[in-house]
This record gives sequence, C-alpha cells and structure tokens, in this order.
Amino acid sequence: MLQRSVDFIREKIGDFVPEIGIVLGSGLGELADENCEIAIPYSEIPGFEASTVSGHKSRLVFAEINGKKVVMMQGRFHYYEGHPIQKVVFPIKVMKKLGVKTVMLTNAAGGVNAAFNPSDLMIITDHINHMNVNPLIGPNDDTMGDRFPDMSEVYSPELVELTKKTAAKLGIDVQEGVYMALTGPSYETPAEVRMARIVGADAVGMSTVPEAIVAKWAGMDVIGISCICNSAAGVSTVALSHSDVIHAASVAKERFKVLVKEVVHALG
Repeated sequence: MLQRSVDFIREKIGDFVPEIGIVLGSGLGELADENCEIAIPYSEIPGFEASTVSGHKSRLVFAEINGKKVVMMQGRFHYYEGHPIQKVVFPIKVMKKLGVKTVMLTNAAGGVNAAFNPSDLMIITDHINHMNVNPLIGPNDDTMGDRFPDMSEVYSPELVELTKKTAAKLGIDVQEGVYMALTGPSYETPAEVRMARIVGADAVGMSTVPEAIVAKWAGMDVIGISCICNSAAGVSTVALSHSDVIHAASVAKERFKVLVKEVVHALG
C-alpha cells in the first residue's frame, strides 16, 4: 500500500520533490490555504483516510514556501478516531518516500505548565508517550529504519535552537517544553494533569508523538510546535471544549504562520 500511495502522489505532482513536510494541527490549516500549488484530497490517495475532526480539511498540499519545496498535511489522522496506529503514521512514511528530510509537527495542546497561557506557542523539546501503543510494533522495514531506534533526541536540538532564534528575530515569544500524548478523545482529568506535571510534562495532547517516533526512526529531522489552546483540567477554572481550542488557535495563527515560514526559510 505504501508504494501504491507514493506512486499515485508522484503521478499528481510530477517532478515536484518536497524536502520539508509539515503536519498542521487543529485550527492551523490556514497556512496550506495560503500556499497551495497542488492539493490532493485524502479520499483520493490509497491508504489515506479523511479526518473526522473539525478544523482538519483532509488534503495533502504541495507548495513552495520561501524557496523550499514543502508538502503539508492539512489535517491528520488520530488514534482516537479508531484508526490503527499504523494508519496514523502512514503519511509520515509516505513523506519519507517522497523525499522529505525534515518534518515539522504541529498541534493544539493543553497547557500543564501554569506559566503558559492560551495561544502561546511552545517548541517541543521532548515527549512522553502515554498512549500505551508504539507505532513501530510489528515487522520492521529495514529499508527505512532500525529495529531498535535511539530516541535520545527525537526533536533535533539544532532545529530547536534554530526555531528559538528565528522566533526571537521576529519578536515572537515562544515557550519550550515537554509534550505528553494521551489517546483522547476525552480531555484529561485534573488528576491526570497533576500526574503529567509530576512526571515532567508541560503540555498534553492527543497526537504528534506517534508521528515523531516514526519520523525519527526513518532518519528525518523533527521539529515540534504546540499551540497552547487552553489550560488543562485542574489548571483551567472552566470546562474544556473543542470550540475554545479552535478559537485559541485562530488567535495564534498569524504568529504561527510567520514563524513556520521563517523557519522553513532558515532550514539549510
């Protein structure tokens, strides 16, 4: 199926070879709308699924941004939608086969760190996989990665520094921290958020970690950026809702778009 998907996409994009892949999280898909040369609906691509989540357009978008050829996922597949974990990470493997060397993973997240505010941008420095599943379980494809890949530096320290310096140059305040992934779709309880804080998480969410693991396994450099769209349960004094997530993402989207474009430009 992987080769079928890659062959289908190559027929659509011709000699366009993307070097950077960007996964756009909830409420952050506008970047793809503004920079679209070729768009392929997920429903047409073998092995892809349409996202069922509000704020995800379910398109693979190819564009040139600041002189770099980029492929963007306008919406992702989530484990909580009922997809097998291998389906969730399938697009990352496709990106690798298409020629992508650097993957930028973005998401909407809940702030565990009490110093974070809604609409803050957080550079992910590390993650905690609390989804009780690993996307590398099963037969290993030795042509893509090792059976037992090292995860000491999933998020490239060089790219973390690059993103920080780029944000500073643009006058954009950014946070840094550890992202914990849980399955969802229910939001975390206050007790779970206290646990996350105790074990070292600064933000919680329902995505990104499976994709980061596979990207690192496949030899790609990984950048992670979270949009802190609400304070997590127990930190927040109000009930949590997806509409609030989308609203907070809309507040942050201009800063997010400017930062992503400039980071893309700065990538060697």
